Order: sequence, then C-alpha cells, then structure tokens
Amino acid sequence: MKNNTLKLSEKEKNIIRLLASEIAEIASKDHQSEFARLWTLHNDLKITRPLVLVFPEGSWRELLPESELESESVFARNIERELRKIIYYDRFLRDENPIENNFDVPITVKNSGYGLYPVVTKSSQSDGAEHFEQVIRGIEDIEKMHLPEVQVDWEDSYKKLEFFQNLFGDILNVRLVGHYEWWCSPIDEYAKLRGLDQLYYDIIDAPELVHEYCKRYVEARIHTIKELERQNALTLRIRNEYVGSGGNSYTNDLPYIGYDGKHVRTIDLWGFATAQMFSEVSPEMHEEFAIQHEKKFLSLFGLNCYGCCEPLHNKLEIIIKHIPRLRRISISPWANIEKSAEILQNNYVFSWKPNPTILAGESFNPEFVKEQIKSFCERTKGCITEIIMKDTHTVRNEPQRIHEWVKITRQVCSDFT
Repeated sequence: MKNNTLKLSEKEKNIIRLLASEIAEIASKDHQSEFARLWTLHNDLKITRPLVLVFPEGSWRELLPESELESESVFARNIERELRKIIYYDRFLRDENPIENNFDVPITVKNSGYGLYPVVTKSSQSDGAEHFEQVIRGIEDIEKMHLPEVQVDWEDSYKKLEFFQNLFGDILNVRLVGHYEWWCSPIDEYAKLRGLDQLYYDIIDAPELVHEYCKRYVEARIHTIKELERQNALTLRIRNEYVGSGGNSYTNDLPYIGYDGKHVRTIDLWGFATAQMFSEVSPEMHEEFAIQHEKKFLSLFGLNCYGCCEPLHNKLEIIIKHIPRLRRISISPWANIEKSAEILQNNYVFSWKPNPTILAGESFNPEFVKEQIKSFCERTKGCITEIIMKDTHTVRNEPQRIHEWVKITRQVCSDFT
C-alpha cells in the first residue's frame, strides 16, 4: 500500500464510514466479550466446551461477490471488502470469532529477501494448480542465499496511520501493528524451489542439500524477526488475531516474564511451524529434516503452534519432545482422532480441522455434519478442543451451507461443556 494510493472519493468515504459504524455497533454487543473470555480460558488450557471458528478463504468470492461492493477504486474496494467480511461474520456465519472495534494498519517493512525465489507457472484456470519450476539444482544455488536486509519505513507507516485515523478514527480504534513474521516452514519452501518429487529423493540421496537449505532458511527467518524486534516493530498478539493454522491468540500467558510494556520481544509472541510436504514421511525423517531446524526458530517465541494439513498423529511424541513452549497442535482431516486425543489430553490445544469437502460436495447433508461433530466431541472428552473449518475453496455457490455448518456445530458443541 503506497501513500500515493491513499485517496478516496467522498462517496467512498461515506460508504466506508457507514460500514465502520456498523462494525463498532457489532463489537459493542455483550457476546463479543464472552467469546474473548472463552478463548482466553481455552488458550490458557482451562477446559471449556469445544470452540468453533470458520475461515471461508477461497469461498469468499461466493459469499461476498464483487458485485456487492459499492466503491469504485481498487483501494476503496479493498477496504470495503475487508469491512464487509467482518459484518458478514455477524450477520450470517455467527461462529465464535470475537469481533472487536479495531482496525489494524500494518507497519511498512522493506525486506530484500534471502536470494532464492520460486518460479511459478500458473494454470490457465483461475483456480487451477500451480507448477513450481526447479530453482535449486545444486549446492551452488543454495550458496546464493543470504541474510535479508530488513528496514522499517516509519515515515510511510505513520502516514498510513494518519490517513485511516482521519478516515474513521472517531469510529474504530485504528492501530499501527507490527509486521508479524511468526511462521517457519523450511521443508515446504524447499519443495517450492527444488520440486516435491526431488525433495523426497534428496532426503535419501542428497541429505546435505536439504539440511544446508533448511539451516540457511531458518537463519534468514530468525534474522528477519530479530531485526523487527531491534527496530521495535513487533506488536503483542493476544487479542482477536489469527494464530498458527487456525485459532485465536487470546491468552493470559503472554507477554512473557520481563516485558517492560513498551518493547515487544519475540518471546512475547506466538510462533508457528509446519512441514506439510512431510505428510507421509516417517517420524524419524520428520525429526531429522524438519523439527531439528524448526525448533531453532520456535525457541524465540513464548507460545508455539505446530502443524497444518499434514496428519501428525504418528509424530506427536517427537513434536512434544522438541518444540519449546508448545501450546496448539493442528489435527488435520487425515489424522487419527483417537490416537491424537490419547496423547494430547488436556496438555495442549487440540486444533481439529474437519474435511472441507463436507461443504464442497454435490449436496450438503446436515445430519452427517451433526453426527460427525458429535462423534468428534465424544472421542475427545477431556481434551481442550477447537473445531476450525478452513480451506473452504467452494460451497457450490450455496453460502447457506457454511452458515448451517456453523449453526449445527455450535449446537452440538454446547452439549459438551
């Protein structure tokens, strides 16, 4: 977002201010603070009933089509779209996502990168798969990697802040927030640069390549966030912030001991790592090639999340063994629920991701949803669970499917307090 784009017509200002006023009204409702209270207890490992969130992601184009936007400029439409999404949650989705009267303005950060970049061939279909060209052909390519130059542009950051404060700072709490470099996925990034098939060959035939890339990648990630810390460009993330691969970041366990109230450190934040490309790789190889590198990055953070779409039920012991201050673990649609529950118990947040094909199939079956959620809740009694519906790339142009899924799921979960 460049400063020369910070322009709105009077019509666009009025549209956006009306939406901001509606959000402020929604945020004032009593149930928002109750949601926040429940998420705090949940993330602090105090047992509550299973909590429910939905992230429409790819299906937003079906829930909130472009034709519903009233603004004309691209800049205004982007703002309007984000505000309308928040309102849509309150009107239709109605999960347990607390809506706050905050509007975040991200700090501007210039990052030179670390020297290697994916080369992508896009599909002719708008939602088709992408092909990643091979960028790493040998150790000489990995040796091109370097620590990035990271510089906060405070002048640009405060100009943006001033613009949005003038736009609707009398309605919403406009905040300048840090550029959050909380994630680390060396194996997944290696696959984008080397090729997925070649990654699997390399862990047998050329392990030194994989280790050298992962080492340098993690060093670059650590350097980036430590530079942001040094430049005082980090922000506490203990409110309604997306964390890990799904969930909210409310907690009383952050900031960490020694926080001075002014300078946010990495230890005051949530961290996250994942190795989705190792879905079917053995626990021993996952430990050797992924976790031993990821844990160096995660050691910086006060609370950590692990996993995304990869099934982790056979790897939970090594994850728990190695990851410091582990709090949330993703249990994907392909993971064994019973085994995961037996290991996690009430010591970690059990972040379950139901299969989104429930919403994307030829038809939607409410009774199946009810039985599936009930079965999950029964099999995970005593665990600290959350149910996160995400990766919903389509609802077959039937938005009511996702509305109904949330309604059914919350109803079933209410019986498992």
